[in-house]
Amino acid sequence: MITRKVLQRVANPSKPVVLIAEELSPATVEALGPDFEVRTCDGANRAELLPALAAGVDAVLIRSATKMDAEAIASAKGLKVIARAGVGLDNVDVPAATAAGVMVVNAPTSNIVSAAELAIALLLASARFVSPAHAALKNGKWARSKYTGAELFEKTLGVVGFGRIGQLVAHRMQAFGMEVIAYDPYLQPARAAQLGVRLVTLDELLAQSDFITIHLPKTKETANLIGEEALKKVKPTVRIINAARGGVLDENALHQAITEGRVAGAGLDVFSTEPCTDSPLFALDQVVATPHLGASTDEAQERAGIAVAISVRKALSGELVPDAVNVKGGAIAEEIRPSLPLVEKLAQVATHLGGELPTSIALEVRGDIADNDCSVLATSALKGALLATGAEDVTYVNAPHLAEEKGMTSTVSTTTESPEYRSMITLRAAFPNGKFVDIHGTLMGIKKVEKIILIDSFDLDLPPTDHMLLLRYTDRPGIVGKVGQSLGSTGINIASMQVARDSQGGEALMAITVDSTIPTGVVDQVKKDTGADSVVSVSLVN
Repeated sequence: MITRKVLQRVANPSKPVVLIAEELSPATVEALGPDFEVRTCDGANRAELLPALAAGVDAVLIRSATKMDAEAIASAKGLKVIARAGVGLDNVDVPAATAAGVMVVNAPTSNIVSAAELAIALLLASARFVSPAHAALKNGKWARSKYTGAELFEKTLGVVGFGRIGQLVAHRMQAFGMEVIAYDPYLQPARAAQLGVRLVTLDELLAQSDFITIHLPKTKETANLIGEEALKKVKPTVRIINAARGGVLDENALHQAITEGRVAGAGLDVFSTEPCTDSPLFALDQVVATPHLGASTDEAQERAGIAVAISVRKALSGELVPDAVNVKGGAIAEEIRPSLPLVEKLAQVATHLGGELPTSIALEVRGDIADNDCSVLATSALKGALLATGAEDVTYVNAPHLAEEKGMTSTVSTTTESPEYRSMITLRAAFPNGKFVDIHGTLMGIKKVEKIILIDSFDLDLPPTDHMLLLRYTDRPGIVGKVGQSLGSTGINIASMQVARDSQGGEALMAITVDSTIPTGVVDQVKKDTGADSVVSVSLVN
C-alpha cells in the first residue's frame, strides 16, 4: 500500500490535479505517470474530503469508504472524473455526477477473480464448519464429533445472478463434481448451456439447491430477494453464501431460518449495514463471516488501481473511456474515435447556419466505419450543437441530459455503401422554424484530415478551422473582391476561400477560413457590402 507521505512528494501545481482519497496500490501512481499532481486525503473523513475537493481537483480516486454524494460533487471545483477502484458504485451518486458533467469510471473486472475465490472459500468453510472448529481448537477443545460437515461432490449449486463472478464460481465448482443451476432473467439460455449450466426460475433454484451463492447487485428489485418467503422454499440442508452485496439476503430472516433448523448454514462477506461488528448471526456456529474481503487481495487492488489510473489519464486527455458508467455509447471502437471531433464540428457549423439550437440531428454513417458501433456519435452531435449555442461545461457525460432538457434529440443510422469516399458522415439538423441544414464530412488519407465536403447542395473541400465565414448569395461578379475588402479593412486575414454554386448566376456558397474571430459588426458590414442573403460567422469551440 502507498502512504500519504509518499504521495505528497509528487505534487506539482502546474499539472492537472488527481486526489487519491483512499490508500491504493503504488502501481496506481505509477500508472498515472508524471503528468499529474497527486494529492491525498482521508476520504472517509468529510472534514478532510470536502475542503480537498473545494481546493480544485480534476479527478478523485476512491474505493468504498469515500462517499461521493451530491454534496461532495457540488463542492468539487473543476472535477471531471470520479474513479472507483473497484466494481460497486454504491458510494457514488451517479445521477448527481452526470448532471454536473462529471464522468464516473470503475474497474468492473479488477476483482472478479478475488470475489469468486472468496465466495468459494466461504462455501467450503460453511460446509465443513471451519470457523467454529478452528475457534474451538484454539480454545483447547477437540470437538471432532460436533462439527460433521457436508461434501460438495454430486450436490447442486444454485447461482443467483449469473454474471462474470457467478460464471467464475460455477466453472470452479463444476471441478468439485457439482451440478450447477442458475437464476438470471437477463441471461440467454444458449449462453448458460454453453457453460454447462441449466437456467431455472428462482423458485426452482430455491427448491433444488444444496448450496446457494448470491452474485447480484443491490437494487430496488433485488433488495431482500432472498428473504422470509424465499427461505421457506429451501431444503433444510441448504447453505447460503453472500459475497456480493449486503441487503440482497435478509439477515434477520436468515437468522430465524437457521435457528429454526430450516437452513443448515451460511457464509457471509457483506451485510446490509457496514461496518457490521454486532450481529446475532455471529453467535451461530453454522455461520462463517468475513468483513467484506471480496476485493481485498493484493492482485485485485493492483488491477483496480491501474485500471482507474489509465481511465483517468484518458478522460483528462479528452478521450472517451470504455469503463465510464454514465456515458452513452459504451466502448468506443478505435475506428470511430477520430470521427468524434469531426461530428462535433459538423454539428457546430450546422447550428450556426440554423441560427438556433436544432430540435433534432440525424446522422448517417457511410462506408468502412459503418461496420462499427457508431451510437456514440449521437452524443458527439448533441455536444457540438450545445457548445455552438454558448452552453458551458458540456461533456459527453451530461450532453444527453442537457439536450433532453432542451427538447433536442439525435439519432444514428449506418450503411456500408459510400460510392465517393471510404467513409463519410452526413448530418442533418432540423430547426424549430422548419429549416433544415445538411452538412457532410469525412476523414481523408492516412492522417485522417477532417474535411467538410458538402453544405446543403454545395460541394466543398473545406478543413473546419477555428474561425470561418459562410456566405449565401446570388452568383454575380465582384463578390469575392468585396468580401476581401470588407475583411481586410478591419484587419482580418483570410487563410483560404472556396466558392461553390449550383449554376452560373444561381445560388452560391462562399466558405472562408480566417485567422481570428470575426466581430458581429464586421459580419453585418460584409452582408451590407455584398448584398448576400446570409452571412454567418462560425467560431468552433474545442
